[in-house]
Amino acid sequence: MHVLITGAAGFLGRALAQRLVPGSLLGDRAVTRLTLLDLALEGQAPDGVRHCVGDMGHADWLRDALNEGPPIDVLFHLASIPGGTAEQNYPLSRRVNLEATQTLLEHGQQQVARGQPAPVFVFASSIAVFGHMPAVVDDDTPTRPQMTYGTQKRIGEMWVEDFSRRGWVDGRAVRIPGVLARPPARTGQLSAFLSDLIRELAAGRAFTCPTSPEATTWASSLPCVVGQLLHAATFDVAATDGHRVLTLPTLRFAMAELVQAVGGVHGTPAADLVHWAPDERIETLFGRFPTLLTPRAEAAGFRADADLDALVRQALAPG
Repeated sequence: MHVLITGAAGFLGRALAQRLVPGSLLGDRAVTRLTLLDLALEGQAPDGVRHCVGDMGHADWLRDALNEGPPIDVLFHLASIPGGTAEQNYPLSRRVNLEATQTLLEHGQQQVARGQPAPVFVFASSIAVFGHMPAVVDDDTPTRPQMTYGTQKRIGEMWVEDFSRRGWVDGRAVRIPGVLARPPARTGQLSAFLSDLIRELAAGRAFTCPTSPEATTWASSLPCVVGQLLHAATFDVAATDGHRVLTLPTLRFAMAELVQAVGGVHGTPAADLVHWAPDERIETLFGRFPTLLTPRAEAAGFRADADLDALVRQALAPG
């Protein structure tokens, strides 16, 4: 089985690639070839792994990279220009979040035209598609994205559904919440403070939180989301009554609860180390998350972290 990952050098992509080395199983099939795409990739590619280094925003390069290898059986599309950067640089976000997604989907169409199987296409969408939310979010909540990033992710979801309807891909779009804990790097993600909070308080360092203690958010640990992505490639779409766009189960918690969990798990005086300095924009975007119900994804076998302590414990786990 040939697996391809876009955004393979990113926080989520690296962790996913470690689970899909040649010889590993995805469902009941062995991975025989792994192709990794990103702007830069570290080290030499081991046997069975191909590194494709380039800019996905350049359509010609991307088409050439896709056509170099054998037919793709499973494609994980993780690469994107995230929220804050997408707001500041619309042309870049359009090329990567829209045009590259279309090129990837059309590669599936070309495979089918050559008499080859349609690839399984796992699209990493985002809870940013919801925008302003009602008191309860469930499988039937309308999407009203309030940022370019969320709008582009919603367009990608619809393309995945349409290309699947035509038989050109076997698509699955999963809406990913905050993933913890990201390394300390400037990625343009406005939600990075959640990861910073866990890392700093776990180390016993003071942290200024840009929300109120009562602010509520949704988040999952990195190992949890990697497991959900792997499951997305193999679950039976019939279990969701044919629905191909799913909001992933995740945990909802107040920021004060997260601080308490960090202190308990890591044995630091976290509650004394945090200073609350609410920023209205950050609070609006990441601190007013309502109750979330995900029965469709749960019926298909997707699971969230067991509890907040488990999330915090896994968030900083090595590897």
